[in-house]
Amino acid sequence: MFDRLSDKLNQVFKKLKGRGHLTEAQVTEAMREVRLALLEADVNYKVTKGFIEQIRERAVGEEVLRSLTPAQQVVKIVHEELTKLLGGEAPKLDLSGKPPVAVMLVGLQGSGKTTTAAKLAKRLKSQGRQPYLVPADVQRPAAIEQLKRLAADAGAGVYDTQPGMNPVDISNAAMEAAYAAGYDTVILDTAGRLHIDTPLMEELKAIKGKVAPGEILLVADAMTGQDAVAVAQSFDDLLKVTGVVLTKVEGDARGGAALSMRAVIGKPIKFLGVGEKLDALEVFHPDRLASRILGMGDVLTLIEKAQESFDADQVRELEKKLRKEAFTLEDFRQQLLQIRRMGPLEGLLDMIPGLGKIKALKGAKPDEKELKRVEAIILSMTPEERNNHQIINGSRRRRIAKGSGTTVEDVNRLLKNFAATQKMIKQMGKAAKRGGRMPLPGMFG
Repeated sequence: MFDRLSDKLNQVFKKLKGRGHLTEAQVTEAMREVRLALLEADVNYKVTKGFIEQIRERAVGEEVLRSLTPAQQVVKIVHEELTKLLGGEAPKLDLSGKPPVAVMLVGLQGSGKTTTAAKLAKRLKSQGRQPYLVPADVQRPAAIEQLKRLAADAGAGVYDTQPGMNPVDISNAAMEAAYAAGYDTVILDTAGRLHIDTPLMEELKAIKGKVAPGEILLVADAMTGQDAVAVAQSFDDLLKVTGVVLTKVEGDARGGAALSMRAVIGKPIKFLGVGEKLDALEVFHPDRLASRILGMGDVLTLIEKAQESFDADQVRELEKKLRKEAFTLEDFRQQLLQIRRMGPLEGLLDMIPGLGKIKALKGAKPDEKELKRVEAIILSMTPEERNNHQIINGSRRRRIAKGSGTTVEDVNRLLKNFAATQKMIKQMGKAAKRGGRMPLPGMFG
């Protein structure tokens, strides 16, 4: 989402790097370019103005102008002020009330409330809570069935809403049902409209009054830019939202909504929706996002994703196999599956420090289809072939290609690359036997 803004800011900082010392005029010129970059990214004008004033005030101080590395000092200041603009610390959900605690999701139609409700349920369940989903959007009968289906995928309970029921009655009855069944968190998926109107707000205010939610989260589409900020302001004025969930941030939005939201409405962004899958919901860390915007990567989030996705027992078993040089195509397939669980490859590359600045990789997008093609080829092999690829002769290759919907050339390429991987693993195994630990994806301890 922030690719264009990152490019612009890095161009500004690159100009500063070539200077031994900075003058106040040079800092002023740099701040002018940063201001233009933010405005082009659709950041609110008043937010941009205040942000630039804060940076300039610090950047023209003696600490920077007399520094041996003034460009680094300016980047440090921008990072700190950007983190502050985004909210400072990562906010947490307030679920401290007497169970069941209600979390009310509000927003316009099409913002992603229903999917976000299921994503949040899955996240809370992984943290040991017992979530209960409530389809309270009777405006769209399809939303009721969608949430019931997603609840099953998330392993969460769900209230049996029927079309035609009153949303306020649904919410009240669902709270009672959740209490009786022992659920501790009720997630309400409320109705939306194409625009804010009086009937919508009256309905939401009535639900709020009935269930007294611990959290009222506004689900806003990042793709709508400054319109999302205006919508957030309207919902907050009427409902006093406690936080924001920005969805569709994996798209090509300019990022202005994310940078403006916290400053305009004074409420924290709590989560980012980064994809369509139920595990594509990230806790919003202002400092980490600031690092990503400035091209510094986000190693902490990358590690967390790996720890969530990689099974510890499988990793230990794989390490044993690598030490014995017994790595097979089936092991390779399992590793691909775990990497894919971490999310879109393009997003993972953005988290690696410095990678976004490499010109050769600019605009390059990892081919997710290639991973699926590799998996299809391996799945078309017999267990014996996966465990011993050397027995795969010409006729077997033709059968595998036909079964996977690929070509013999695709199969040959995979086997050639796998043979090269095995050769590298043998070298790694020799190094490990000399006393080192086998370096594996997902092993950070």
